[in-house]
Amino acid sequence: MSRFKLLLVDSGVVLESFYLCKLNVCFNSYGQWHDWYTKTNQTFDQMAEPVDMPEEQKLIKCLIKSFGTLPQDRKITYGVDLLESFQTCKNVRKGIKAVFNDFKIIEGRPVYIQLKEYLKRMITNGHLLENQKLPSTRELSSLLSISRNTVLTAYADLEQEGLIYAVKGKGNFVSQVETFNAPSIQLNWKDKINEQTFLADELDLMKHGVRWNHDMISFNSIAPDEKLFDVENFKRAFLNRMAIEGNIVLNYGYAKGYKPLIKYLLHYMEIKGVDIRNKDILITNGFTEGLDLLLSSLNKKHGRIICENPTHHTALKLFRLHGFDIEGIEMDDDGIDVSKLESFLSKKEYDFAYLIPSYHNPTGIVTSSKKRKEIMELFSAYQLPIVEDGFNEELRYSGSHLAPLAAFSGIGNNVIYISSFSKILFPGLRVGWILADKDLIYYLESMKRARTIHTSTLDQAVLFQYLNDGCFEKYLKKAKSVYKKKYELAVHTCQQAIPFKRMTGDGGLHLFLELENNIDSRSLLEKCYQKGVVFLPGDVFYTDGCGKDTLRLGFSRLKEREITQGIKIIGDTLRIDFGG
Repeated sequence: MSRFKLLLVDSGVVLESFYLCKLNVCFNSYGQWHDWYTKTNQTFDQMAEPVDMPEEQKLIKCLIKSFGTLPQDRKITYGVDLLESFQTCKNVRKGIKAVFNDFKIIEGRPVYIQLKEYLKRMITNGHLLENQKLPSTRELSSLLSISRNTVLTAYADLEQEGLIYAVKGKGNFVSQVETFNAPSIQLNWKDKINEQTFLADELDLMKHGVRWNHDMISFNSIAPDEKLFDVENFKRAFLNRMAIEGNIVLNYGYAKGYKPLIKYLLHYMEIKGVDIRNKDILITNGFTEGLDLLLSSLNKKHGRIICENPTHHTALKLFRLHGFDIEGIEMDDDGIDVSKLESFLSKKEYDFAYLIPSYHNPTGIVTSSKKRKEIMELFSAYQLPIVEDGFNEELRYSGSHLAPLAAFSGIGNNVIYISSFSKILFPGLRVGWILADKDLIYYLESMKRARTIHTSTLDQAVLFQYLNDGCFEKYLKKAKSVYKKKYELAVHTCQQAIPFKRMTGDGGLHLFLELENNIDSRSLLEKCYQKGVVFLPGDVFYTDGCGKDTLRLGFSRLKEREITQGIKIIGDTLRIDFGG
């Protein structure tokens, strides 16, 4: 390292990697240097306090004092040209700015943390070198237009982390940081991905579905309308729970779940008519994890499951990822075709059935009470487990309450009920549950612990508080009122505007249409997309690749005006482009 670079480091100017200053004058004797130094230093000593001193003069004074520390017996072979000193120091300052010119402040995050992370990255990346002096706190605060206390706090944290060290009277310096750049290689990760992952990618609708923007009318989603979220009561529930046991819910929890929530949900299911004797609950990260845990735990004796056709796309995806063959049974307007179901059961053996009796996804059909009874008698005769998807059971807009299949089973234990509040409450919480025989829950708990340890205790605790405070019932009344209005509007507009062969949907957040003349819904989607409307083609819900002439219309997140306008565009497109 050259002597001048050392001087710059000693002066507190971070320029080791920047060669912006050139020494223009050489002093041929110590006396010549001493006379210059003494005269100039006296001039600066007579100036105002440093806080009022122009930045260029501060830097010159800093350099002068650094030169003054050189051994007197060493011949001075270079110095600073006084005539160009001010310009030189301006260049020095530009160099300092160049070092930190990419530091940008992000709103909403403490500035001292941003500065600490920025300097840490520069140190670990090798942009700031070992034993290199950092700018003074005053200088850096001025350069970055931030408070000096911000720099002081950032430096203190960096020193605590061992990234810099302070020398009394001299400033802060970069510590020794072990960095090693291994030889760079580029792997072809596609060659290392297994077949199951490729299948997951192939079935990923979020990746491979139709891309749309927020200016379009999208009937894709059946998620709840976030504008209805009961945020104030949820905040209150959070604060109340944190006040009661904040130190507990922020720690590790139990794989089985948060005990107060389990107790609440057992009571909740009992009110639905389920006999909870000898049954238990496992809390999961939503419905999807619950089904995945179950599929990972059950013995795949026959490798075959039976379900309604069409059915929930996420469930189909998981069945395929777990290697099951899927056989679907057509649906009547009041549920699965029981006669065909019995015919299938008599010819082949299955590991279990998967059914959505209430507000079926995607058809919206509610299985009648009569058929529920017939289904339970049939599966009892064949000693076959049923996985019941408790999808949107609360979104009943008319008619009497229908108990879940789990209630029809009585004291029996062949129904595994999986549900969540995702479609009616707060999907961001990702809290679901499995209600099943105690022996099964005992083993599922171990699988849950092995996979994800436990569902967020904080999420469970806040949800429990919200439910226990009675907020869910109040929210549900409001949500049902809004969704019922949207549902009735969607039904009426479809009847007026779309030439369909069949429309199903007894409630919930969507309708399912079968088009006339076998019109391909994907071709229709392409035309509608150009007019700013998108929907979900129905074929993704079918077990056998059928349903090319079907589509699902989710209306939960749309305004009434958008529902009417979007459905009319679909209808006009059918008539104009497809002769519907």
